[in-house]
Amino acid sequence: MSPHHTGATEIALALAVVKTLVLVVGSVITYFAFKAYRRTRQRALGMLALGFGLVTLGLVLAGMLYELLNVQLALGILLESLLVLAGFLVIAYSLYVQ
Repeated sequence: MSPHHTGATEIALALAVVKTLVLVVGSVITYFAFKAYRRTRQRALGMLALGFGLVTLGLVLAGMLYELLNVQLALGILLESLLVLAGFLVIAYSLYVQ
């Protein structure tokens, strides 16, 4: 085996670690945006929190659906991409109305 060859197990582990970090960091950003919304009651900040929440959910969804619910990987990626797109649209709207 070549020293440059990485096995599927190592890649799966690295992916799980990165997706977990994305979930944690995205959740923290969403929490702070929601906390700012609750403090100011500005609708734009509420939309920003929603957008970050959708992006975070989307970024971890495909793997979870594939691993836990045996959903086809392509379908999981499609759903992930739709949630990320929706999140970015909500973020853009929240910044536009500001």
